[in-house]
Amino acid sequence: MTFVHTLFARLFAVLALAILSAPGMAAPVSGAQVFTGEETGAPDGGEPTPPVAPIALEREADQDERIVARLSDIFANVPSLAGVEVSASEGVVTLGGLAPDNAAIARAEAIATGVDGVVTVENLIERDVSIDVGAEAQGLQDRLTGLLRSLPLVGIAVLAGLAIGAFGYLLASFGRFWRRVMPNAFLAELISSALRFIFVLGGVVVALDMIGAGALMGAVLGGAGVIGVALGFAMRDTVENYVASLMLSLRQPFRPNDWVVIDDREGRVVRLTSRATILMTLDGNHLRIPNSTVFKAVILNFTTNPQRRFDFVLGVDADDDVEAARVLGRQVLAGLPFVLDDPGPEARLVDVGDSNVQVRFLGWVDQRASDWYRARSRAILEVKAALEGAGFGLPEPIYRLRFDQRTEPLPLQSTRRAEPASPAPAAPAPVPAPVASQAEDLGPQDEIARMVEEERATTPADNDLLDTSRPVE
Repeated sequence: MTFVHTLFARLFAVLALAILSAPGMAAPVSGAQVFTGEETGAPDGGEPTPPVAPIALEREADQDERIVARLSDIFANVPSLAGVEVSASEGVVTLGGLAPDNAAIARAEAIATGVDGVVTVENLIERDVSIDVGAEAQGLQDRLTGLLRSLPLVGIAVLAGLAIGAFGYLLASFGRFWRRVMPNAFLAELISSALRFIFVLGGVVVALDMIGAGALMGAVLGGAGVIGVALGFAMRDTVENYVASLMLSLRQPFRPNDWVVIDDREGRVVRLTSRATILMTLDGNHLRIPNSTVFKAVILNFTTNPQRRFDFVLGVDADDDVEAARVLGRQVLAGLPFVLDDPGPEARLVDVGDSNVQVRFLGWVDQRASDWYRARSRAILEVKAALEGAGFGLPEPIYRLRFDQRTEPLPLQSTRRAEPASPAPAAPAPVPAPVASQAEDLGPQDEIARMVEEERATTPADNDLLDTSRPVE
């Protein structure tokens, strides 16, 4: 029996222990509950509750008065918290009155919370939105006084900035030195302008740093960057043309008075400026092409290589010996004094037409001694006259017309008229003999080149970026 009682007693003890240790069962705490000060989670899984400071069970009789006195002394020594009123009861501090801004309100609450014996703070401080003319005037006076005191430092900073900028202008003024060092005058001017800009900007930065205006310096640099980006987008074409002018001045793609074709624009080069390339067309007109277009264009230069080939096509009768005509034409070209022997002339069959075989004749001339257009015209006359003199036909296109029989033929007349006698054939007109090539001046035409040289002689050299002393690209 004793054994049974002991067994039931132990089972009851184990069951009681299990019930007390189950989740959600709070163990009884004797006396006051002690908080550790750590954050605990909310029972419903919401935001954690703020830490709770230990609260004493017993308080001194004059503790509230000492808290009010301490906080009043602290607030009285802080100008922005001088209007805060303090009251306390059982460790609960109530703050009232006015403060200039929200930062001062939060500061007062933080100070009150840190005083020993304060259980919690009831913050009833309101923001002061009234205007104190006297205080504002005093503040303005203090700022003016500070500005007057900083005038010597501002003067020194201005002098330092001016000295740095003046040094940059002094370096940029050595025009002869930069023209001697740089490849051309345009690049020398660009270097001078860059030096002036860099030193002036450096002087402004140094002056602002000396007076302690770091924020203003950052705003100036940031604003300059934004303005630079905006101007870059707004003046994209101008900047592109400016860069193209710089690259053309460095590359020197042509010489003055060169006969060039830029895309489909033909003429002689007058000069290269910082914005455009000036051409004089073959009919004497001025043509301005933006340098951005010239830089990207296909340029054909007829002057760089003095040897230039001409060609023309003549059609020989299909019934004639085309090979003999080809050989004869080549021999005629080789006998012309203005046609070069090296490279020699050539004749090629290019096509078979409706009534002829087309032969292309080619020859080379020296443009320094012969005009290309005149030489080509004379060669055509000489070869044509030689082929016709040798009996080769140069027929024109022949067309055959066919009429369909759509109606019955008319009946024959009973009486026929006597057909008139055909007139005697007229004598063919004599073919004029070709003028000898020696009788015509085939020298190069220099009217346009002469006009270009006259204009260049009246134009200041500073306006031309072409440099004859540098090699052509």
